Amino acid sequence: MRTYRELFRTPEFTPFFAAVSVQTAAQTATGLALGTLVYARTGSPLLSALAMFGPSLAQVAGALTLLSAADRLPPRAALTALALLSAGAACVQAVPGLPLGASFAVLLVMGVAGSPGGGVRYGLLNEIVPREGFLLGRSVLNMAGGAMQICGFAAGGALVAVFSARGTLLTGAALYVVAAAVTRLGLTARPARATGRPSVRETWRTNASLWSSTPRRYVFLALWVPNGLVVGCESLYVAYAPGHAGLLFAGGALGMLAGDTLVGRFVTPRWRARLGAPLRLLLAAPYLLFALRPGLPLALALVVVASAGFAASLLLQERLLALTPPGLSGQALGLSSSGMLAMQGVGAAVAGGIAQLTSPATGMAAVAGLSVAVTLALAPGLRTPPGADGGRLLGADGSPSPRASRTPRREETT
Repeated sequence: MRTYRELFRTPEFTPFFAAVSVQTAAQTATGLALGTLVYARTGSPLLSALAMFGPSLAQVAGALTLLSAADRLPPRAALTALALLSAGAACVQAVPGLPLGASFAVLLVMGVAGSPGGGVRYGLLNEIVPREGFLLGRSVLNMAGGAMQICGFAAGGALVAVFSARGTLLTGAALYVVAAAVTRLGLTARPARATGRPSVRETWRTNASLWSSTPRRYVFLALWVPNGLVVGCESLYVAYAPGHAGLLFAGGALGMLAGDTLVGRFVTPRWRARLGAPLRLLLAAPYLLFALRPGLPLALALVVVASAGFAASLLLQERLLALTPPGLSGQALGLSSSGMLAMQGVGAAVAGGIAQLTSPATGMAAVAGLSVAVTLALAPGLRTPPGADGGRLLGADGSPSPRASRTPRREETT
């Protein structure tokens, strides 16, 4: 599967795409509104960053307790319920006079409850499209996410200015309801991918199995840490340029959209193998220049260029699927998603803490430097093929799985 036409002709991909896009727009608008609301109330870069990305920290708790649900819940029902829960949370955040502690408690609950969502969503994508179409499908979702973020941040900034942050939160809640309706009416009811009931014990057992493979560990860490630290840079946009944060967020979404379009549609597997490392470095390196406190035009250009590096995640996710048995794909993708979101929360906390003591520009440059250092440290473990046999599926211990002999060979993707 190499073309968008083939992808959108795949049954159910279009409603799946629509539901994910609307939910991304809702997350974007509500995140910007809440960050703006908290910054206006407190004047704190740290609290503003945590308001936007703090729920990601709660993904750690969810990944350790609820992640087995990613393969053990019917996907349509799970995604519909999560969208409706998000709508309710946005309505609660819009209540006038809601104490700050209660607001962060709602964020914590949503972070934990939403932790299986990534695994459910992208495990379902792996069922809707053929396995060889996963990277194209994932890239299209990322592209849609970038476009929806551009629209969401632009519209969210306008809504905050014209109506209020609380009015924007209610608009986001309405978008979540639309996403729930599209999911419920547009997707087929499928059974869970795995048998048994979700449990903390099963979550721990499968996570340990996934983590026990050294090749998968490198992929997980490369997906989690550098990206999370760069999102720490993004969490300081409101504090760095209070009147133009929406523009910087939109620029980041534009860069991500461009990178995902090029890598997902036009870059051949041979060139993917060569672009993985440069893209991972591109993600953070431009933010080092924020130490010079660039003006808005240069800052926007740096953000756009750096955000193209997020396309490295596509290559890492494809590699992860090549290293994971299909029966564990949902939890593997869920662990990948939860880990990324958790590290985004960590990155926001670290960047916000540094900015609190120094300045937003210094905080952005510092976490960017950490991201570059981690990327360089992980590089040796990502240079080898997905498997000694050229990329066949690996078992929990990193050796070729028994079913690998029935799986077509895949080219190295990073």
